[in-house]
Amino acid sequence: MDTKISILNIFYNSFKYLKLITIIKLNILKFLKKGNLLIAEPSIIEDINFNRSVVLIVDHNELGSVGFILNKKLNYSTSELIPDLKYNFPIYNGGPVEKENLYFIHCIPELISNSLKIINNIYWGGDFNRIIELINNEEIKSNQIKFFLGYSGWNETQLKSEIDSASWILEEDEINRNLVFSNSGNVWKEKLIDLGGEYLIWSNSPDNPNHN
Repeated sequence: MDTKISILNIFYNSFKYLKLITIIKLNILKFLKKGNLLIAEPSIIEDINFNRSVVLIVDHNELGSVGFILNKKLNYSTSELIPDLKYNFPIYNGGPVEKENLYFIHCIPELISNSLKIINNIYWGGDFNRIIELINNEEIKSNQIKFFLGYSGWNETQLKSEIDSASWILEEDEINRNLVFSNSGNVWKEKLIDLGGEYLIWSNSPDNPNHN
């Protein structure tokens, strides 16, 4: 075979492969939707906001995406922020945006009006006065609602850039409600175990790699 033709064929096939990868990356955000999970790649250990995080996407459109970090529990609870509450619920760091605001997701839309559906039986927002009433009457359990300070937000190009740079693993499978409302600090580890392969090694790594 002519060497020049062989090199051209290799170049052409490589170009087709790179073009395919580019198309896949460009289309990632088309497939992203409410209810998807973003799992932080182990490589972003220096990111203080998203290191070892699992983010639930609660809204997504052509302007950007909004989500809450599911597994970053804070050191205080709802009664410290809402004096009217009789019972304590944990609060999570939802993300670096508007950290002074309290947000919540839940799975009881029949009890909370004006809720916004995320996926299946998971909702966010709604009548907050009603939530206080339900909690005080012991009509809401801790596995039915989750509170966050702040949220995670990206404009239309930010998230694509982060996915392209291998900061996130996008999970499109139907999410487990128990995982979303879990109080476990091991959600990130559990998701890496589910992914398998090289991620199994990272699932057992210490929070600080210098301690390894």
